[in-house]
Amino acid sequence: MSHTAHIRSHRKPRRSASKIAMRAGVAGGVLSTLAVAGASASSANAAEPVTQTLELPTLTADISAQVAQSAEATQLAAANYELRAERDAAAAKAAQQAEKNLAEAKKKAAEAKKKAQEEEARKAAAEQAAQRASRSSERPTLSASVSADVSTSSSSATGSAAAVVDFVKAQVGKAYVSGATGPSAYDCSGLVQTAFKQVGIDLPRVSQDQSTAGTQVSLSNLQPGDILYWGGAGSAYHVAVYVGDGMFVGAQNPSSGVVERDLSYDPPSGAVRVL
Repeated sequence: MSHTAHIRSHRKPRRSASKIAMRAGVAGGVLSTLAVAGASASSANAAEPVTQTLELPTLTADISAQVAQSAEATQLAAANYELRAERDAAAAKAAQQAEKNLAEAKKKAAEAKKKAQEEEARKAAAEQAAQRASRSSERPTLSASVSADVSTSSSSATGSAAAVVDFVKAQVGKAYVSGATGPSAYDCSGLVQTAFKQVGIDLPRVSQDQSTAGTQVSLSNLQPGDILYWGGAGSAYHVAVYVGDGMFVGAQNPSSGVVERDLSYDPPSGAVRVL
């Protein structure tokens, strides 16, 4: 027997082919299982991004809708602002036009009023001229003999009559102002009233009443200091004072003032004597 017969060999015993094949099969199965598991895990891991990708369109649509709504709101606000601006501009323009129309209307009204006043003054002047013409045609003209008789009476004016005549002659050239009684301006009845106040006689204020304040006298028998009137007795529209020599003094109108005129310039309707 060899001296090494009982010593084990340091080499491992060879495995049989069947065992090796079996183990290889087991190992392959395990690896296959691990591979499947890994694949499954990989598939699972790969599915997660897919899930996130599916959710992104939903989130993107919401954001797009919000953006669209915001843009629409902005456009609406801009449109409203523009509309308000247009309305404000239109209102301002309308106000300016209304103010212009009002100014034009006032101007036209003033012009119409002025024309109406001028027309009224023209008609009044025409009516007065017509009345004078009518009086002239209805009233006989003073004859030469009457004028002679009247002229001779002027030299006999004394006392109160002379004072009245002197006073009215002293006012010639002063202004005519409606309602005035002196000393710088008169109207027709104001002059007569003030003249007779100089001799202590208080006459009525207006021509209608002055035309009936004394005794009615004929125009052919006038004396200095007699009150002449135009129109009817009690409805006279003008008065003056006879000063002799066929002349009278009266406050005629705003354009003439206090003047001395011949009786033929504007023959009176009648006369009264208070002195």
